[in-house]
Amino acid sequence: MTDQTPPQMQHVDPASLRNLSNRVAFMKSFLSFTEADGRSIESSKALIAPLLPAILEAVYTTLLSFDITAKAFVPRQPGHTGDVPKNVTELALDHPQILRRKDFLKQYLVRLVSNNDWGDDGKLWEYMDRVGIMHTGEPGFAHRKNRPELRVEYLHMGMLLGFVEDVVAKTVLEAEELDAAKKVDVVRAFNKLLWIQNDLFARHYVVDHDTGSAPRGVQLPQVSANAI
Repeated sequence: MTDQTPPQMQHVDPASLRNLSNRVAFMKSFLSFTEADGRSIESSKALIAPLLPAILEAVYTTLLSFDITAKAFVPRQPGHTGDVPKNVTELALDHPQILRRKDFLKQYLVRLVSNNDWGDDGKLWEYMDRVGIMHTGEPGFAHRKNRPELRVEYLHMGMLLGFVEDVVAKTVLEAEELDAAKKVDVVRAFNKLLWIQNDLFARHYVVDHDTGSAPRGVQLPQVSANAI
């Protein structure tokens, strides 16, 4: 007979999840994201890096296929000093504003597969958290403090992660040089990593009454002791 005894329950204080390291530690534990997962992601760099131009082309072709996602690229993009498009119909894959966003996504993906510190306090998690912040209109990074704000709605960020995950999975699964076990390891590891990134987007967009966190500028209502 299978042992039906549940595992020992761990206590997690919701308020503690406002701290990035605590939040990452909880997500890694829940998803069983291990050092082995980190090494699987690192090992994929040689496979994914040469395909980045094709991946970026696919991502931005899709983003420009819908006016609702393309409109985020009409306002002046951080660092762009040239002419800006008047509307979405003037955007193209070779437009300077799109080329800048492509470059950022390229740097982001390279950063993921180049990381070698998967500890709860690792610099990658702070980087991923700041990427979340910068898409809400807040600077996120110090060098963006006096630049035009970049606002992309959470719906679109979530879909973008889903698209990237699908492209990465297809790339890995079609790689003839990897055996089946390695493909499983890499796809599972990326799946966990991108779900952590999804949360590090969401926490800067969504009101979370349980943890007491909210987007900047949003005040949570005070709950009286009698209501608890």
